Amino acid sequence: MRRRSQEVVRKELEETRRRLKLYLAREEEMLSKDGVQMYTIGSRNLQRYQTTLADIQDMIDKLRKRESELEAELAGFTPRRAVGVVPRDW
Repeated sequence: MRRRSQEVVRKELEETRRRLKLYLAREEEMLSKDGVQMYTIGSRNLQRYQTTLADIQDMIDKLRKRESELEAELAGFTPRRAVGVVPRDW
Protein backbone atom coordinates (compact mmCIF):
# COMPACT_ATOMS: atom_id res chain seq x y z
CA MET A 1 0.00 0.00 0.00
CA ARG A 2 1.40 3.37 -1.02
CA ARG A 3 1.81 5.96 1.70
CA ARG A 4 0.25 9.34 1.17
CA SER A 5 2.39 12.44 1.29
CA GLN A 6 2.43 14.46 4.48
CA GLU A 7 0.99 17.45 2.64
CA VAL A 8 -2.09 15.47 1.61
CA VAL A 9 -2.53 14.16 5.15
CA ARG A 10 -2.13 17.68 6.59
CA LYS A 11 -4.79 19.06 4.23
CA GLU A 12 -7.20 16.29 5.17
CA LEU A 13 -6.45 16.85 8.86
CA GLU A 14 -7.16 20.58 8.53
CA GLU A 15 -10.45 19.85 6.76
CA THR A 16 -11.41 17.31 9.43
CA ARG A 17 -10.64 19.79 12.21
CA ARG A 18 -12.65 22.50 10.43
CA ARG A 19 -15.65 20.17 10.08
CA LEU A 20 -15.31 19.06 13.70
CA LYS A 21 -15.35 22.68 14.84
CA LEU A 22 -18.55 23.29 12.83
CA TYR A 23 -20.24 20.21 14.25
CA LEU A 24 -19.28 21.18 17.80
CA ALA A 25 -20.69 24.67 17.23
CA ARG A 26 -23.90 23.13 15.87
CA GLU A 27 -24.19 20.84 18.89
CA GLU A 28 -23.73 23.79 21.23
CA GLU A 29 -26.37 25.73 19.30
CA MET A 30 -28.78 22.81 19.50
CA LEU A 31 -28.28 22.44 23.23
CA SER A 32 -29.08 26.09 23.74
CA LYS A 33 -32.52 27.52 23.07
CA ASP A 34 -31.46 28.89 19.67
CA GLY A 35 -31.31 25.49 17.99
CA VAL A 36 -34.89 24.54 18.75
CA GLN A 37 -37.84 25.39 16.54
CA MET A 38 -40.98 26.13 18.51
CA TYR A 39 -44.46 25.90 17.08
CA THR A 40 -47.68 26.92 18.77
CA ILE A 41 -50.98 25.64 17.46
CA GLY A 42 -53.86 26.81 19.59
CA SER A 43 -52.99 25.90 23.16
CA ARG A 44 -50.39 23.28 22.18
CA ASN A 45 -46.65 23.83 21.88
CA LEU A 46 -44.24 21.74 19.83
CA GLN A 47 -40.45 21.93 20.03
CA ARG A 48 -38.12 20.17 17.63
CA TYR A 49 -34.53 20.29 16.45
CA GLN A 50 -33.83 21.09 12.82
CA THR A 51 -31.44 18.12 12.77
CA THR A 52 -31.32 15.30 15.25
CA LEU A 53 -28.88 15.69 18.10
CA ALA A 54 -27.90 12.01 17.89
CA ASP A 55 -26.79 12.42 14.24
CA ILE A 56 -24.66 15.43 15.15
CA GLN A 57 -23.05 13.58 18.08
CA ASP A 58 -22.37 10.50 15.93
CA MET A 59 -20.61 12.62 13.34
CA ILE A 60 -18.56 14.34 16.07
CA ASP A 61 -17.39 10.93 17.29
CA LYS A 62 -16.48 9.87 13.73
CA LEU A 63 -14.58 13.10 13.09
CA ARG A 64 -12.64 12.80 16.35
CA LYS A 65 -11.68 9.23 15.47
CA ARG A 66 -10.62 10.28 11.96
CA GLU A 67 -8.62 13.18 13.42
CA SER A 68 -6.66 10.83 15.68
CA GLU A 69 -6.02 8.46 12.74
CA LEU A 70 -4.65 11.31 10.63
CA GLU A 71 -2.46 12.56 13.48
CA ALA A 72 -1.05 9.06 13.89
CA GLU A 73 -0.38 8.88 10.15
CA LEU A 74 1.49 12.20 10.33
CA ALA A 75 3.54 10.86 13.24
CA GLY A 76 4.69 7.97 11.06
CA PHE A 77 2.38 5.19 12.14
CA THR A 78 0.85 3.15 9.36
CA PRO A 79 -2.90 3.27 8.87
CA ARG A 80 -4.82 0.32 10.18
CA ARG A 81 -5.21 -2.64 7.89
CA ALA A 82 -7.86 -5.28 7.66
CA VAL A 83 -6.63 -8.85 7.68
CA GLY A 84 -8.82 -11.80 6.99
CA VAL A 85 -8.23 -15.39 8.02
CA VAL A 86 -9.96 -18.23 6.24
CA PRO A 87 -10.04 -21.44 8.28
CA ARG A 88 -9.81 -24.61 6.22
CA ASP A 89 -10.63 -28.15 7.12
CA TRP A 90 -8.27 -30.45 5.23
